[in-house]
Amino acid sequence: MKLSKTALFIAILAAILLLVAGPGARFGLWSFGTGFLLLRIALYAGLAVAVLSLLFLLIPKTRAGGSKPLAIALLIGLAVAWVPYSQYRTARSVPAIHDITTDTVNPPPFVAIIPLRADARNPPEYMGEEIATQQRESYPDIQTLELDASPAETFQRARKAVEDMGLEVVAAVANEGRIEATATTFWFGFKDDVVIRIEARGNGSRLDIRSKSRVGRSDVGANAARIRRFVSLFQDGN
Repeated sequence: MKLSKTALFIAILAAILLLVAGPGARFGLWSFGTGFLLLRIALYAGLAVAVLSLLFLLIPKTRAGGSKPLAIALLIGLAVAWVPYSQYRTARSVPAIHDITTDTVNPPPFVAIIPLRADARNPPEYMGEEIATQQRESYPDIQTLELDASPAETFQRARKAVEDMGLEVVAAVANEGRIEATATTFWFGFKDDVVIRIEARGNGSRLDIRSKSRVGRSDVGANAARIRRFVSLFQDGN
């Protein structure tokens, strides 16, 4: 019985570590590095308690009188371990880059956001062909939008899509066709910056968007997902 209660206690402790790792970093209680360390501890603890709980359930002597807490510990442990493991799998499936744009030759530059990135680990400049090649291989669908609408109409639709995404608008300069905004991730509170460039093209317009993380070598696919969501909302607003 004591073994079953101990397993359940460890499983609950692992779940607590998982739940507080991100919010603690987001609200400044500890660094991002500490948050990731807590995630790793939660992963190992969850996996260990799941394995031990399963073994205890298979042994009649340890199962007797404690099958319910052992089963709960097994489920909690598996759930806790799955969250960071799934993130790890996602990170391995995408390139280790953090700057995604529809125009890899002449990406939209940040202007108003540059002061906000003063302390960012990742510089605002685009790093060139090295990441452009990786992006084209992994995200071939992220392309410039060629539109029949006028630049003014495109600008208004783009701004609405940005606001619908819940991004914090930093600048919206209609006469330059430029929108800049910042996204804050839900769990860890990472800051990613977005810039949209709208230009006249014949009787219509051309829209390019760029999304770049302030920290981290890999964005785990977040910036590409953000651009895809913007495109979806923009097109739905047609």
